[in-house]
Amino acid sequence: MSGGPGGGRPAAIPLPAGNEVRGEYDIMVFGGGSAGCTAAIQAARAGMRTALVEKNGVLGGTTIVASVNFPGLFHAWGKQVIRGIGWEIVERTAELGGAELPDFSVVPPKHWMHQILVNRFIYSAVLDRLCLEAGVRLRLHEMPAAVLKGKDGVYVAVVGKSGLKWFKTSKLIDATGDADVAGMMGYARKKGERLQPGTLINDIGGYDPAAVDQGELNRLYEEALRNGGAVRSRFGLYNDLKAGRINMHVQDIDGSDSETRTAAEVKARRHLLDTFAMLRRVPGCERLEVRYFANECGIRETWRIEGETEVDERSYLSGYVWPDAVCYSFYPIDLHHHSGYHIEQKMIEPGIVPTLPYRALIPKGSDDLLVAGRCVSGDRMANSAFRVQASCMATGQAAGMAAAIAAERNCSVRDVPVGLLRERLERFGAIVPTGGGTAAARTDE
Repeated sequence: MSGGPGGGRPAAIPLPAGNEVRGEYDIMVFGGGSAGCTAAIQAARAGMRTALVEKNGVLGGTTIVASVNFPGLFHAWGKQVIRGIGWEIVERTAELGGAELPDFSVVPPKHWMHQILVNRFIYSAVLDRLCLEAGVRLRLHEMPAAVLKGKDGVYVAVVGKSGLKWFKTSKLIDATGDADVAGMMGYARKKGERLQPGTLINDIGGYDPAAVDQGELNRLYEEALRNGGAVRSRFGLYNDLKAGRINMHVQDIDGSDSETRTAAEVKARRHLLDTFAMLRRVPGCERLEVRYFANECGIRETWRIEGETEVDERSYLSGYVWPDAVCYSFYPIDLHHHSGYHIEQKMIEPGIVPTLPYRALIPKGSDDLLVAGRCVSGDRMANSAFRVQASCMATGQAAGMAAAIAAERNCSVRDVPVGLLRERLERFGAIVPTGGGTAAARTDE
């Protein structure tokens, strides 16, 4: 499925009459999650007047509002492969007591064991601080509403509590996760016919798992499943009770626009409520309570751009070093199927580290817009791997620096010299792949 008029450049359109421009920025970043925060901080540190537009009242994106609070993966095979601003965020969080860092020199038996559990409050406050220290203008509680290409720049309408406001900018970065701005500007996007399920993170308590009647639990649970009165657990409901969390897949949802996202949120909460109500009927669970649920259902997949190039499964798993590689990514293929609870995983061979190219951050034909994070150009399998938070941070920093160079030179984002981009990323602490065009990137070389 695709969207947009085929990837052509947006035409120059005059600003509607009666709409004054409220301000001017060099770079506007949309989405204050893992990709957007790093992009904005990087652009501002590079000397650009930078605005960060975020729909929520808190930075951090999925890490905070969907409680997927385990950034990773920054290390591969005992060696750090992603550093820079994303890693600085993690380190500052840890310094304030908001995270404990494992021994990364030891290769864990399971990849997810090097994800980092963060305290959501401290993590979000660190993002506030780093953005403000860099000079980023935070525009919370606002969303992009329209983008018009002018002869002397790009005009962006954002909508917030006081209505619609227009701003002028030189370059834009779409870090919305859903390629919202790319769609508004008419660039081609695509998504699968059936999307991966979502997850509503929650915590439950008020019971003793040892006192639960497992036989009655299983009977009531199977009855509820047959009648549509509960959501099937990923790991088994008794295991969930022991873990203190109902692990769900919210199937047949699409969070790519406001209407379908609304339906997804309502469906996720209904599933949790139905399962909670069923559990309260189980002997030993009469006082069970939902003590926490995330503000948003975590969405794994929506739109991704059609870029100047596409990262496919083979190039990702092989560790191919793209000629314009700007960062590493390290996570296995991790496609959650839309029916049942099957997760298709394809592990990365020992020593191999995938790379991501700059051209995958550029919508096809774009002069002024870059993307970062989950909506970077890739096939479904590769996207299921590089959508994780550390990889989003790495692409965010690359997009922030590339946009800064393009604004500084008054050139198309497609004309940013890759050598200069890599040099400046390294100056700001990022790890940049070397040996472009080689068969594989390895940690043992």
